[in-house]
Amino acid sequence: MKFSENWLRELVEIKANRATLAHALTMAGLEVEELTPLGEGLDGVVVAEIVGAEKHPEADRLQVCKVDAGQGAPLQIVCGAPNARVGIKVPLATVGANLPGGIAIKAAKLRGVESFGMLCSAKELGIDADASGLLELPLDAPVGQPLATYLGLPDASIELKLTPNRPDCLGLYGLAHDVAALFGSRVKTGEQAPAPVTSQARRGIRLEAGKDAPRYLGRVVEGIDATARTPLWLAERLRRAGLRPISAVVDVTNYVMLELGQPMHAFDNDRLEGDVVVRHARAGETLKLLDGSEAKPDTGFVLVADDSKALAVAGVMGGFDSRVTDATCNIFFEAAHFVPAAIMGRARKLGLHTDASHRFERGVDPELPRRALERATELLLAIAGGQAGPVLVAENLADLPKPAPVALRRARLRRVLGVEVADAEVARIFTALGMKVEPQVDGWQITAPSSRFDIEREEDLVEEVARIFGYDNIPTATPAGALALAAEPEARIGELALREQLAARGHFEAVNLSFVANELLVQWGLAGQGVPLANPLSADLAVMRPSLLPGLVEALRHNRARQQERVRLFEVARVFAEGNPPIETPSLAIAACGTARAEQWGEPSRALDFFDLKGDLDALLAWGGEPERWSVHTDDLPGWLHPGRGARLSRDGETAGWLGALHPQLAKALDLGPDVHVLELALEPLLARRLPKAQPVARFPSVRRDIAVEVPEEVTWSRIGEVVRSTLGGVLKELRLFDRYSGKGVEAGRKSLAMGLILQDASRTLVDDDADRCVRQAIAALERECKAKLRG
Repeated sequence: MKFSENWLRELVEIKANRATLAHALTMAGLEVEELTPLGEGLDGVVVAEIVGAEKHPEADRLQVCKVDAGQGAPLQIVCGAPNARVGIKVPLATVGANLPGGIAIKAAKLRGVESFGMLCSAKELGIDADASGLLELPLDAPVGQPLATYLGLPDASIELKLTPNRPDCLGLYGLAHDVAALFGSRVKTGEQAPAPVTSQARRGIRLEAGKDAPRYLGRVVEGIDATARTPLWLAERLRRAGLRPISAVVDVTNYVMLELGQPMHAFDNDRLEGDVVVRHARAGETLKLLDGSEAKPDTGFVLVADDSKALAVAGVMGGFDSRVTDATCNIFFEAAHFVPAAIMGRARKLGLHTDASHRFERGVDPELPRRALERATELLLAIAGGQAGPVLVAENLADLPKPAPVALRRARLRRVLGVEVADAEVARIFTALGMKVEPQVDGWQITAPSSRFDIEREEDLVEEVARIFGYDNIPTATPAGALALAAEPEARIGELALREQLAARGHFEAVNLSFVANELLVQWGLAGQGVPLANPLSADLAVMRPSLLPGLVEALRHNRARQQERVRLFEVARVFAEGNPPIETPSLAIAACGTARAEQWGEPSRALDFFDLKGDLDALLAWGGEPERWSVHTDDLPGWLHPGRGARLSRDGETAGWLGALHPQLAKALDLGPDVHVLELALEPLLARRLPKAQPVARFPSVRRDIAVEVPEEVTWSRIGEVVRSTLGGVLKELRLFDRYSGKGVEAGRKSLAMGLILQDASRTLVDDDADRCVRQAIAALERECKAKLRG
C-alpha cells in the first residue's frame, strides 16, 4: 500500500513529524517498507510559461525559449526537452536554486547562447521517475507561484508492507483509523452525501453466482466528457501512490480505491446489451482483457457479463471490448462485494496481479460499495460532467458476512500483556479503531466494523490493545514456570542422531521444498500420487511431494552440473498422500553418484554400486539392533528403479522402502549417468530400536561349520538367512556368507553360496554330534524351502 503523507494528514490529525509517524506505524504492525521524501529543496522553482521558442543556431536538438516567470521581462532559457513548445506551463528552476541531487542552477552559455535557469522534468525535481520531457502543468497554473506551493509540496510517498490479515488498511480511511488510535485523534470523516440524480437511466442487474457474489451495485452516468483533464490535485495523489494518471474515469475509480479500499470499474454503457449478470464462467468461454491478453477462465471464475457476452473477470480486470475510451459518453459504474475465496488465486491463474485482485483476495468491506459509488459519482460529475442515474442494487443479504461481538476479559488482557491497561484507555483504543464497545462486569464486548475480517476471537482483541498501547510500553519479563522435559524414548533412535550418523558416513543433508512440479512426477511415474495444491505459488510448485527422491535427485543433478562428480545427499522429511487431511509420512531418502570413495591413493578408484549404498543401509539397520527383522526382495519394484539392480525393503514382511540404481530410461530423461543410486525408506521402522539387554559372557566355546549349497538364482541371501535362523533358533549365533559362485560346475540358472554357521549354547559345550545335527537340519530346511542342493 503506497500513499501520500499529506493525503493521510488531511484525513486524520497527526501530532507528530514524519519520522515519528513512520516508527509508530511500523511498531503497530503496519511496517513502513519505503519512505521517499518528495519535493524537498525546491526553493527558487516557480511556475513559468513558455511564450517563445526558436531553434538553437548551433544545435539541432536544442531550443532557445522565452519564458515568463512572473518577473516582468521574459527569461531566456536553452532547453533540449522534446515537448518544449509555446503555450505550455512548466517548472522553472531560477538562477540560484539548488535542485534535489545537488544540481546548482547558474547562468551559463550553452553552445554560445546564454541561459538563465533550467526548465525541469519531474525526475529532476525529485517528485516522479518520469524524465521523458518537461513536467507539463495545467494551463490555469498561476505564473510566478512557487512550485512547491502549487503542488502541495513537500510531501512523502510512504509504502507499507501489510500482512494479509489487514486488508482494511489498503484504503486511506482504514489506515486513518489506526493512525487516529495511535495518536489520540479522530478520523475526519462524515457521511457521504448522495450524488444528485438527474437521469432515470437504468440497467437490470442479476446475481447468478450464489454466495461468491452476494452484493453488486451499479449506476449509469450519461453525457460525460471522457476527455476531461484530471485535476492536478487528484493526479498528484495518484502519482505519489505509484499510479499513473490515465483518464478522468479511470483516475476516479483508482482514487476511490486508494481512498476507501473499494475496487471499482467503469464500462462503456453503450456497449452493454441487456442486463448486467454476475455469474460463473462457462466451459470454453474466453475474454479479451484490458491489457490485451486473452483470458480462458474455468468454471470456478466469477464473471461480470451482459445478456450476450462476458464483460470482465470479477475482482481481477475488466474486458477490452467494453472499456471506456475518449469517445465514451455514457458509462456504467460498478461497485461490488465478492467473497475472498471466489477471487483467491484467480489472477495468478491468468498470470496477473492487479490492485483489485490484491484487495478482493484479502477481503473488502461488504458495506463499502454504496459509499464508493456515491464518492466516484461525485468526483466524476465535478470533473467530466454528466447526469447520474439512480443507484441500482442487487444483493443477497443472507450471504453477506455479519460482524459478531467478541468478549474481552479484563483478567485475560492483563495476563497476556503482563501490564495493567486502564479501562478508559482500552475503550478509547477500540472506539478510535471504529469498533463498538459495550462494558461488561469482567471486561468488554467488542463488535468490530465490517471491514475488520481479522477480529474473530479474544486473542485478536488483545493484539489490538497491545499494538496501539505500544509494545515499547509493555515491560520485558522473564517467563516463569516449570518446564517439563520430554523424555527421549529408549526404543526409538532420535532423528538428530540419524542425521549425525549419515553425515559421519560421508553424506550431506539437503533440505528441499515440499512442493514439486507435476511434470517431474510424470517423469518418475508418480503422476496422480501427490496432493495437488488449490493455490500454488507457481506451476513448478503445484503438488505436495509423494516421494522425497524426485526433489533430492534434482538437487543431485544441480550439483553434478556444477562440476561436483561425487555427490552424497540425504534428506529427512515428510511425504504426502491423498486424504482428509492429507496423510503425512516421515521418510529418509539418499541419493548418491560418482566414485565409491573420495579420491585417494590407497586403493584403485571404482564407481559407486548397489552394495555401497546397501552397506550404508546395513549400518543403519544394525544400529537398531534388529537387522534380522529386515529383508531384501527383488519383486514388486517401482517403475523408477533399475529392474536388475533394485530391491524392495521390508520389515516383518511389510514393505518399508526401496533401494537401487535409477531406471536407465529415467536417468536418461533426467540427463544423469547410470551410476546414480537411491534409497527411500519410511522413517518410523528405521528408527525403531530394540532396548539394550545385558547378557552374560558366554562360558562355553562356539563351534563353526561351513557348508556350500546350490540354489536357484532368484533365491536371495536374506531368504536363506531367514530359513536357517528359524530352523536352528537360538543356538545359531551368527550366519556368515563368505563366497558366491556361478559358472563352470554349477547348473545354469543356479548359484553356489558358501556360508559359515557359528553355533553356541549358553548351558553346555556343543560336541561334534550337536554341530552335525544342526548342519543336517539347516540343509534339510534349505532343500525344502529354497530348492537347495548340498555341494560336495
